[in-house]
Parts: sequence; C-alpha cells; structure tokens
Amino acid sequence: MAANKNINLSLAKGEILALLGENGSGKTTLMNMLSGIYMPDSGSIFIDGKRVQINSPEDSGKLGIGMVHQHFKLVERFTALENIRIGIKGQGRFLHGADVRQKIEDTAAKFGFEIDLDKIVANMAVSEKQTLEILKVLCYGARIIILDEPTAVLTVQEIDKLFAVLRKMKEEGHSVIIITHKLNEVMAISDRVAVLRHGDYIGTVVTKETNEKALTELMVGRKITLNIDRPVMEKTHPLLEIRDLTVKNDEGAVAVDHINFYIRGGEMLGVAGIAGSGQKELCEAIAGLRKIETGQMIHEGESIVGMSPKKILEHGISMSFIPEDRLGMGLAPSLSITDNMILKNYNESKGLFVDRKAAREEAKKVVDKLEINTPSTETPVRRLSGGNVQKVLLGREIKSGPNVLITAYPVRGLDINSSYTIYNILNEEKKKGVGILFVGEDLDVMLSLCDKIMVICHGRLQGVVNSEHTTKEEIGLMMTGTINIVNKEGKTDGIAKDSAITDEEGTVQ
Repeated sequence: MAANKNINLSLAKGEILALLGENGSGKTTLMNMLSGIYMPDSGSIFIDGKRVQINSPEDSGKLGIGMVHQHFKLVERFTALENIRIGIKGQGRFLHGADVRQKIEDTAAKFGFEIDLDKIVANMAVSEKQTLEILKVLCYGARIIILDEPTAVLTVQEIDKLFAVLRKMKEEGHSVIIITHKLNEVMAISDRVAVLRHGDYIGTVVTKETNEKALTELMVGRKITLNIDRPVMEKTHPLLEIRDLTVKNDEGAVAVDHINFYIRGGEMLGVAGIAGSGQKELCEAIAGLRKIETGQMIHEGESIVGMSPKKILEHGISMSFIPEDRLGMGLAPSLSITDNMILKNYNESKGLFVDRKAAREEAKKVVDKLEINTPSTETPVRRLSGGNVQKVLLGREIKSGPNVLITAYPVRGLDINSSYTIYNILNEEKKKGVGILFVGEDLDVMLSLCDKIMVICHGRLQGVVNSEHTTKEEIGLMMTGTINIVNKEGKTDGIAKDSAITDEEGTVQ
C-alpha cells in the first residue's frame, strides 16, 4: 500500500507552509523522506533549484533540513546539554564543552526558550522535551525546518512563544513546514496550506484566501459539521469521590494539593489547567499508578487507596486511564494492535495460553469502529501514525467496559474527523451511565463537551463550574490563579484553601 502517491510540493524561502491531512494520510511519511529516514520509490527532491539525493538523516542535515518529530528522539538518561551536544559532534563541528553550552544558551536566548540544560531528559515534562527537540534543530542551523505536531504538548502560552519563534525564522529567511491538526493554528501561522488525503496530494491554497470549514472539506473529502454534542443525562449518585487528595510528583514536590471533587454516572467532568498543574499526577493516582500522600479515593462506596491497578480490577472496580504519553506508558510500541489489546486483561485467560483468535476479533472491532488506518491488526503499533496510536489506546480502554473513564488528552494528535469520532464515543459511554474525567487542553472543546469543568492551578482547586454558566475567559483567569469561584463573589476563603467540594453551579456545598 502506497503511503504517498505522486506528491508535488513546493516551499519558498521565508515561507511557513502548513501540511494538513487526516491521520494516516501520509504527512509524516512524506516529511520523513525529506529528513532521510525513508527513501522515495520514485520522484525527485530539489533544494535551491538543484536535484539532491537524501539517503540518510546525515545527508538531510548537511542540506540544511531539520525535523522535529512527533515522538521524541532523545536519550532519556542524558541531560538536555548532552542530547544537543551529540548532534553537534555528529556534524563534524567539534567544540569544547564551554563553547557548546554558550552556543546553546545564545540560541535559546535569541528565540526566547527557557530550559535547564543540566536536567536529565527522563525527569522532564512532555513540554520540556518538546522544547529541547526544537532547540536542537535551531542549534544545528537548519534552513528548512519541519515540525511534526509541535503544539500537541504545549500550553497556549508556549504555543504563542513558538509562533513568535517561527515568525522570526521566517523574517530571517528560514523555510518552515508545520504539520498540525489544529485549524486555528493553521490560519494563524501559515502562509499557504498543502492538503493530503489517503496519500494523495489534493492541492495547496493560500491561507488568507480560505477558512477552517473549507480546509476541513478538502481534508476529509466531504462536508462535515463542526458542532460538538453534549447529551444531558439524568444525574445519578457519585461513582467516584475524591476527598482531600494530596499527591507528589517525581521530584517529591506536591503536585495535587488537597483536592476534592466527585464524578456522577452519566456525567463528564472536564479538568482545565496550565500544563504541569497536577493533571498527570491526579490521573495516575486515581488509576493506582501513583502513591497518594493524604486523602481518600472512593469508588462506589469502597476505598481504593493503596490498591495496585491489578488489585483494582480484581476487586471489580472498573476504571480506565489514558495517559498523556501514549507510547511511553500507554502501549508497547513493538507489539501488534492485537497484542496491545491483550495487555489489559491477559491475566483473565484460562490455562497456559492466551486466546489470540478472540483477541484478533476484538482488535478488528476496535479498528473498524474507530476507523484506525492500518494494514492489519498484526501491525506493530510503532508503525502507525500518532493519531492512530491514540485510537488504539482509547479503543482498548473503552473495550474493558469501565464505569469510570479517566481520559488524559484523548484527542491529542488527532485530526478533526478522528477527534469528533472520539467525542461521539465518549458521549456514547456517558449515555451508558459511565462517569468520565476529561483532561483536555482546548477550552472551546471542553465547554462544548463537558457538563462541568474543574479548574486547577499549581495543583490546587480553583473551582468547579457549570459549562453553560461560564466563559473561556473566566476559566483562563482561574487557570492562572487570578480568581476562583468563591473569592470572585467577595468571600475571603478560596476553594483551594478550605478544600470545599463544589456542585455543578459553582457554589460551595
């Protein structure tokens, strides 16, 4: 099966070109040929009007092409400085340690990046790793820079900084190709937009002459509604109650600070906060993956504090967790889709052998339902596009039949069509009486999809508000700690301070 077919693409000096297409449309494959990871079966590549042959990433680097991949290419045990230094040596430009550090610091200062060069990559947050990847390319002096979903792990503030960097690159004559599924970003940053569909080149349009709806139709090949449904279900008793929960991060600092909330059946509770505000630690604690310091977690009247994920399943507590790092801790990249499906419940198999026939049938159902673009269910997950990896993960979690679903960034890296498929699936689970915790980044989506939104800032609860009775601006102020839903009414004790549980109207119980 051809990933790219007869693609014709041009990029001018000092231009930002957005590459748009559904998951599996061939965007990353095409860029991997420019970066020397893959070799084309036919066709030609021209740089500065000269035909070139790219046989390796080293060839690509010598031609001034640098690519920031969606999945990080970093040595986890090395520091940020060491990771960048490796590439500089590999290009034959040996510099002394002090010179390397100075070069990196100068580049970071020039483009406005803040990074601890002595920090071990394994201890970095996802956004820090992304910053390091971008800084690497800049330090290597690439003239043509390819960014594969660079904003997927960045906050709104970090995206603004990145776009400022890209505009500065453009002013200095750099050429940039950015792969993104976020149409508002396409409209904000690009000069032109090239569209791929199922490996075919559909065309290139001038950004200022098009709009989000037109780009969506070019991408999927048909008209699509951009409205998100939010079914209103009858309220039930709380399925999951979190009381005075405190959790520490990997460095031993408090990441979740005396938080209280609950989720009822048939209800979707959104979690809004600047990246690093405790979302990851909160999800891991609920899923049994992280120790809690104080507080209670009660699932259908039973405490689950101290239980391992396996013990939670043995006790009949059905809970699913989709991590923000889908390949790092969500799936086994070298295993097939079928085998990744088995990982969730292999211990339920009777006898010495796992029933792979049944597992293949389950995998096929998930592939069909979520429209996962893959040659077969036996394809290793690492060979799938980022969006299709996310679909595999979500499909496996929902397949287990949870009554509480913890979802961390379930549409991160997905195209519009796939994102709406996920929204519909979550709504289907909600209609079944499942309680859903939705950790997201897009406030517009959260306001449309979730019944309530819990806002946290530096690990502390700022309030829980009804989606119909609040605004994006108000949530943004809460995310930065400027207001919470109590002190904005003139009261002195904030919700985060007295650990009050709030109802859906934003009042203290």
